[in-house]
Amino acid sequence: MASFAIATAVADTAARYPSLAGRVVFVSGGGSGIGADIVARFVQQDARVAFCDVAEEPARALVGRLAPATVRYHACDVRDIAALRAVLDAIDKDWGAVTVLVNNAARDDRHPLESVTPEYWDECFAVNLRHHFFAAQAVMPGMARAGGGSIINLGSVSWMRGTPGMVAYTAAKAAICGLTRTLARELGPHNIRVNSIVPGAVDTPRQRALWRTPQLEREFLDQQCLKFRLVGDDIARGVLFLASDEARGMTGHDLIIDAGLAQTSGGG
Repeated sequence: MASFAIATAVADTAARYPSLAGRVVFVSGGGSGIGADIVARFVQQDARVAFCDVAEEPARALVGRLAPATVRYHACDVRDIAALRAVLDAIDKDWGAVTVLVNNAARDDRHPLESVTPEYWDECFAVNLRHHFFAAQAVMPGMARAGGGSIINLGSVSWMRGTPGMVAYTAAKAAICGLTRTLARELGPHNIRVNSIVPGAVDTPRQRALWRTPQLEREFLDQQCLKFRLVGDDIARGVLFLASDEARGMTGHDLIIDAGLAQTSGGG
């Protein structure tokens, strides 16, 4: 997996966050893509990392590559809230309170406006938004008991740019901004910080397999301020910062990591 290889290659130059050592971390959708880079980075910080994914083969392969680190895979579909709650409860029982929650799982399917049905709309929100709230709700008591924690929601710059062809997806991702700010206000008295990362155009295996073309590559680079393609590790580094005590005064914020894409296309 290319993005994981990049993360491994630059491990010696990455920042160390002593506050993350020993933390119990949960990452949804952590088996591949950006999620796998996030998992790998937390492992490098000596955190105890659990993640869920629906794709068992890449998830188990990731665990194998990271061995003998303390990392655990749970087969779980985030659309099944009861199953997600059960996974989080099991982690709490085995390792103690989850003090870093990364709501990463998503699926950026393209969909013509005319084809969107009520059923598809609900499905898109279940995959891209609903689990963010219910995972936060599930870990909140444990975080409060532990004296605080960090919740990081993964958004998307697509809604800032008004990207066509994915209206249900962009609506769900825009809602993450509001969810983040309200949760930050509600959970702040428990010393729980809630922020979001807003990625731009990230080069992942899924993007390369489904949508990447030379023309699209040129368009992204032309529209970005920085003239290189982002990879999952660029997002993972931002997640580490928000999870660490270096960001102890930050909550309710959207950290945009997009190489300037939204700025140059009129969004943001």
